[in-house]
Amino acid sequence: MKHFITNRRETLKLLGATGAVAALGSWGVPAWSNGGPGHVVVVGGGFGGATAAKYLKRYNPALQVTLVEPVERFYTCPFTNLYLGGLREFESVGHDYRELKDRYGVNVLHTTAQDIDAAAHTVTLGDGSTLRYDRLVLSPGIEIRWDALEGYGEDAAEKAPHAWKAGEQTLLLKRQLEAMDDGGVFILSAPANPFRCPPGPYERVSMVAHYLKTHKPRSKVLLLDSKDGFSKQGLFMDGWAEVYGDMIEWVSLSDDGRVVRVDADRLEVETEFGERHQAGVLNVVPPQKAGWIADRAGVTDESGWVPIKPATFESTQVSDIYVVGDATVAAPMPKSGFVANAQAKVAAMAIVSSLAEREMPPASWANTCYSIIAPGYGISVAGVYSVQDGAIAEVEGSGGISPRDADPDFRRREAEHAVGWYNAICQDTWGTRPA
Repeated sequence: MKHFITNRRETLKLLGATGAVAALGSWGVPAWSNGGPGHVVVVGGGFGGATAAKYLKRYNPALQVTLVEPVERFYTCPFTNLYLGGLREFESVGHDYRELKDRYGVNVLHTTAQDIDAAAHTVTLGDGSTLRYDRLVLSPGIEIRWDALEGYGEDAAEKAPHAWKAGEQTLLLKRQLEAMDDGGVFILSAPANPFRCPPGPYERVSMVAHYLKTHKPRSKVLLLDSKDGFSKQGLFMDGWAEVYGDMIEWVSLSDDGRVVRVDADRLEVETEFGERHQAGVLNVVPPQKAGWIADRAGVTDESGWVPIKPATFESTQVSDIYVVGDATVAAPMPKSGFVANAQAKVAAMAIVSSLAEREMPPASWANTCYSIIAPGYGISVAGVYSVQDGAIAEVEGSGGISPRDADPDFRRREAEHAVGWYNAICQDTWGTRPA
């Protein structure tokens, strides 16, 4: 992949450092939108759902918008790796919904959505009550495919955590790291594509290596991968060699890195050709699919993910249901928090436009993904996307990756921009600044 051209690099730095997360994939409030009727229900309060709820009210303050989200404080997957590495406190990735309620007038219900009747346009809630909608936004995130990896079910995850949903699993993995003997082996099993946050496993082993180098320097990190390549691979591997020496070992698919069986009691995994590896701490990132409520809504296909109409993110299978975030089939856009935020703004404008029976502006989206290899050592990848010939495609020349020959000051500034990016997107999504 190409390096950033100078003006693109500076634009993306500004995007991460100043709070201009909404610069792409959003529009001002159209004059014709004010006063339009309608009730939009949003299910899921992460980067996609919370952004959709907020921007629906921004684009048309007269809309009735209800957000259904079980938790009162949402913990993001982005920056949990820094918590594992000892660089942040866990509460710093937690966010509430006060701004959505108090400033924008979103009706936030802290309950579960149990079922969806697309024909009747209703959502059944955990207490048995129903909400009727004119348009529905689903941002269900991911569900673990518990049947996809032999030996790895919900019970096994209590011993060999995935920690791919922020919360108790993240805290469990951190406790296991702290309890591991110096000289132990941390094993991470990475899945085949597609999955949430393509660079996530590689940032995670970087942060685990930082923690181990600081506290348990005789330990090792073994990354068993179901792929032969990964996002920002050259940058990660350069950084690992520079900072951690031979502490991190990556085993590709071709070198028998695909885990096919897990024994959580023994903290042992078996690869495709029968090799067994014993861990001190075992972190299994299993195959995934769209969150289960997407199945109930009838919007998933045989892949387990949700196909969408590229220009609007309306489901291709069920009308008046829009789906954003990790659950969607939207390649070449990755499954990332930034993308979910951008998709939500496009879906919100599509809904406001459809309710007003007006044509929406052309859609575009951006993605920026920072990864931290070590304190003061950041790398990034970025892209801009539009609809071309009826499909989502990357805008030619729009993005790229950090240069491999960058000096330490460049890496330090990228690490600083990563913090600016996180602060900005959280401000844009929930109206909160991390602790």
